Amino acid sequence: MERSTIVRVHEGLHARPATRFVKLAKGFESDVELVKDGKAVSAKSSVKLMLLAVKENQEVTVRASGADAIEAIEALIGYLENPRAGLDDEAGEGGSEAAAPAPQATPTAAASADGTPKLQGVAASEGVAIGPAFAHFPAEIEGPGRRLRADEIDGELERFRGAVASVQARMDRTLAEDNLSAGDRGIVAALRDIAADDSLTGEVEKLIKEGDDAVSAVIAAAAAVAADFSAVDDHYLNARADDVHAVGRQICLVLLGQDEVSLETIPQGAILIADDIGAWDLARAPLKRIGGVVCGHGGATSHIAIITRSHGIPAVLGLGDKVNALRTASQVAIDGNAGHVIVDPDEATRADFSRRVEAAAQERAGLKIFKGVTPTRADGTVIEVAANIGSLEEIEAAQEAGAMGVGLFRTELLFMRHMHLPSEDMQAETYSALAKAFAPHSVIVRTLDIGGDKPIAGIEFPDEENPFLGWRGIRMCLDRPDIFKRQLRALLRAAVHRNIKVMLPMISEIAEVTRTRALVEECAAELKAEGVPHAGFDLGVMIETPAAVLIAPALAKEVAFFSIGTNDLTQYIMAADRLNPTVAKLNDVTNPAVMSAIELTARAGVAAGIMVGMCGEAAGRPDLIPTFIKMGLTELSMSPASIQRAKKTIAAMAAEK
Repeated sequence: MERSTIVRVHEGLHARPATRFVKLAKGFESDVELVKDGKAVSAKSSVKLMLLAVKENQEVTVRASGADAIEAIEALIGYLENPRAGLDDEAGEGGSEAAAPAPQATPTAAASADGTPKLQGVAASEGVAIGPAFAHFPAEIEGPGRRLRADEIDGELERFRGAVASVQARMDRTLAEDNLSAGDRGIVAALRDIAADDSLTGEVEKLIKEGDDAVSAVIAAAAAVAADFSAVDDHYLNARADDVHAVGRQICLVLLGQDEVSLETIPQGAILIADDIGAWDLARAPLKRIGGVVCGHGGATSHIAIITRSHGIPAVLGLGDKVNALRTASQVAIDGNAGHVIVDPDEATRADFSRRVEAAAQERAGLKIFKGVTPTRADGTVIEVAANIGSLEEIEAAQEAGAMGVGLFRTELLFMRHMHLPSEDMQAETYSALAKAFAPHSVIVRTLDIGGDKPIAGIEFPDEENPFLGWRGIRMCLDRPDIFKRQLRALLRAAVHRNIKVMLPMISEIAEVTRTRALVEECAAELKAEGVPHAGFDLGVMIETPAAVLIAPALAKEVAFFSIGTNDLTQYIMAADRLNPTVAKLNDVTNPAVMSAIELTARAGVAAGIMVGMCGEAAGRPDLIPTFIKMGLTELSMSPASIQRAKKTIAAMAAEK
């Protein structure tokens, strides 16, 4: 069986989305292939999948043969059509893994205005730093080049397989550590897949069977696979060559009985200098002690860049051989914004960098003081600044930012993570964990918001010409009470914590609210008869369709709150697909038509005496927050990275009064 589709995964199947896709494919017994431009590869191989270089908006075909071929195709097509697939644990503020690379500057010697020599590299992670140099130049591994006797081959194969298992076990232990961020966890998981991928292991075993010793075979195979990545016309995939070499090095170290040089002794604030460093090594390093990173290899799309950006560590990569000038440096200054590195800076340069570092620290500190602030309007009304999250792993980041609860919990991500629809118990446990983590603040849970553009395993969606205007959100849920009631029962059970609120997506008529309320009452009656503890919750709606805006006065009489979803509202008001770059200029929340829709919604909610909030991306924009608050919004929900700046903006408004 086969089925074609247009890939909607943001930026295509780069490392983490590819890893998740392979994990999903391996859950089926059927043989599965992905086909692009006539080339077919196994959907159960991360390396082959990445080398296929599947980009967003390209057409691909999924083929499957076996007992569960239909289920496999449905699940994998659903994954490919989901823009957020594999990115629910996005790597912090640094953005997507496949973010457009910075200009690849040629490493050259330069000079500052005062004549201080500079090295020019790639600006990979913004920020400035100055500190003692910590040189990390482990010896290069060379294969012994020994030819095996025929009776040694089987033993060498077992030794290699044992080394791969050992590397995977080490990575598993790293993945199990609580201090690993969600973004770093995704990178390590991708490296683990490379370590066991048949593209690498199969080539190594072939070479061993031909008589190469295991270390020499690993070095040769890693070089071959890395060369394949380097040959692809894609900056992000080129950077995966470094990952292959890093994984090969780890396997060789096990085979040789050696340990990698540790980064545990790096001093506080030191600048890490290396020709190259594996993403796994950096993810395990004491990142809070590292002041900056300088590497000979790597670019803006490398995993080193992604990790440093997500942790706010300035980084300059791609210095090439010029990095050798730093081997004996005592002190290093780096400018991650411009890609500059200064070796043993003079007094004037040290003073300049110290001033810039202090200014940046003051700015961060200035925002941190807003972590615990409860912002208010001039009249004393509290403005709740909450977090948009999609998984329990994001709780810590939201709490660290000072989130006043959750303004949007995307339950579809809970459904997408599993091969089957999550049980009532699993959902209840998740919602309860959220409620307890943010008590006494409110946690607003959005009911399942999926459609033909982002389907999940276990729900069959019809083919639709325009899934954004089709069977999605509340429409699908009301047609599938077997799924919807399971979620409503779980929410009623979690509501015993007294801070759960529920909102309905894609509302376009009042009947959708009344039908949902009837199901809630039915579920509550069932739980009561079963003797299961439960409680009621406030029911609200997302305002994201023009219809909801136009009936807002009547709708406000039926619900406890509004939450304006500016992402979809803008798309529908402007009749412009927000995933289509050719009409991107129309997807502007500041367009008068969109701002008028927001104002009409706010006016209706305020008149009815209900809370009006916002959970779209616009909620975190400092330039728009004053306007929204003047309209009457009293809750703004955003990514954790925007929370402290939003609180500062609101506090400044109150102070001006």
